[in-house]
Amino acid sequence: MEPIISITNLSKIYRVGSEKVIALQDVNMNIYKGEFCCFLGTSGSGKSTLLNVLAGLEKPTRGSIRIKNVNIEKLNEKKLAAFRQNNVGFIFQAYNLVNYLNAVENVSLPLMFKGISKKERTKRAVDLLKAVGLSKHLRHKPTQMSGGQQQRVGIARAFVTNPEIVFADEPTGNLDSKTSMEVLDLMAGLAKKNRQTLIMVTHDLNIAKRADRIVYILDGQIEKIEENQYTGVTYEQN
Repeated sequence: MEPIISITNLSKIYRVGSEKVIALQDVNMNIYKGEFCCFLGTSGSGKSTLLNVLAGLEKPTRGSIRIKNVNIEKLNEKKLAAFRQNNVGFIFQAYNLVNYLNAVENVSLPLMFKGISKKERTKRAVDLLKAVGLSKHLRHKPTQMSGGQQQRVGIARAFVTNPEIVFADEPTGNLDSKTSMEVLDLMAGLAKKNRQTLIMVTHDLNIAKRADRIVYILDGQIEKIEENQYTGVTYEQN
C-alpha cells in the first residue's frame, strides 16, 4: 500500500535559553490512506508536537514529512496554508468554535476560503450537522450547546471540506467517558465511510484502543506500534 504520509528521521528541538529540549528524535513511520492512527503518550512525551509537525503547524528541526508526495517541510507559509486548506481538517480539544456564529455558520466557515457559494456552503453544513446528530441545533451558538454538542460541530467543521486527512488533538479531553466514546465513534465512522485518514493524539489507552494502530510515544521517540482489531465503529445517518 502506498503511504499517504511518510515520516523520515524526524526531529524537533526547541531552544530554551541556552538549553536544548528534544521534543522529537529520529521518528520514522508511514501512515496509510483510510487508516485511523493514534499517537498515545503521557504529557510531555512529544505526541502533540508530532501531530503539529505533521500538520504543518510547526517546522521540524531535521527530517522530512512527505504527504501525498509533497515534502511539506520545504513549503513556504503561503503554499503550506494552501496545502492544508485543500487536504487537511482539524479537530481540537477546546472545540475552537466562533462564539458569535451558530452551528451552520461555524461548519460552513472553511468553505468560504474555497470560493464556494453561500447556498452550497449552507447545504453542506446542514447535511453534515444532521449526520452528526445536531438537526435540532442548526441555529444554536456554542454557548447554547453542551460540550459534546460543540465537539460534534467541531467534527462537522473538520469534515465539511472532505479532506483526505483529519488531525484530532485530544478531541475527547473535555468530555465525560460516555460522550467521549460517542464522539470518537462518530469521528471514526465518518473517516471510515469516506476512506479518510484520521490521526489522533490522546493520553487515554481506552480511547486509543478504537484506532487501527496505536503508536506509543515516549521521550520524543516511537516506543512501539501496536495493531488493533477493534471493529465496533458505527456510522448513523440522523
